[in-house]
Amino acid sequence: MKGLDQVKMRRGTVLTIAGTIFVILFSNLVSILKIQNKGSKLGTMTPMDQVLWRTNLLEATLMAFSLFLAFLIDRMHHYMRKLIKLRSSSGESKQEVERLEKEKSQLKEKEVRAAEEVKRLQKEISSLTDNLNKIKSESAEKDKKVETAEAHVVALQKQAADLLLEYDHLLEENQNLQNQAHGFRS
Repeated sequence: MKGLDQVKMRRGTVLTIAGTIFVILFSNLVSILKIQNKGSKLGTMTPMDQVLWRTNLLEATLMAFSLFLAFLIDRMHHYMRKLIKLRSSSGESKQEVERLEKEKSQLKEKEVRAAEEVKRLQKEISSLTDNLNKIKSESAEKDKKVETAEAHVVALQKQAADLLLEYDHLLEENQNLQNQAHGFRS
C-alpha cells in the first residue's frame, strides 16, 4: 500500500508508463490489422504472417490485460485509501459523538441544578412577598392608628383650647366676684 502511494505520488511516471504501453498496444493492433488486410488481399495468409499475427495478438492481449489490471489496481488503491480515511474519520466522529454526549450530560446536570435554583429562588420570592404583604398590612394598621391618634390629638387640642377659654372665663368671673365681694365688704 505504501509502495503504491509512493509510486502514485509521482503521477507523471505512472501516466508515462501507461501511455507508452497504450501506444505499443495501438501499434500492435495496427500491425494485426495490416497483416489481416494483407492476407485478405492475397486470399490466404502465409505461415510467417500467421506467426507474426499470433505474436502481435498475444502481445496486444498481454498489454491490454496489463493495462486493465493496472486500472483495477489503481481503483482498488483509490478506494482502499478512501476506506482508510473514512475509518479514521469515523473514529474521530465516534470521539466527537462521545464528547458531545458528555457535554450533553453536563448540560443536563446544569439544567437540573438551575431548575433547583429557580425553585429555591421562587420559594424565597414567595416568602419575601408574604413578608412584604404582612409588613404592608402592619404598616396600614399603624397608619390607621396614627391617623386615629392624630385625630384624637386634634380633638384633645380643641378640647384643651375650649377648656383654656372656659378657665380664662372662670378666672375672670372669679376676679369679678372677688372684686364684688371685696366691694361689699368695704
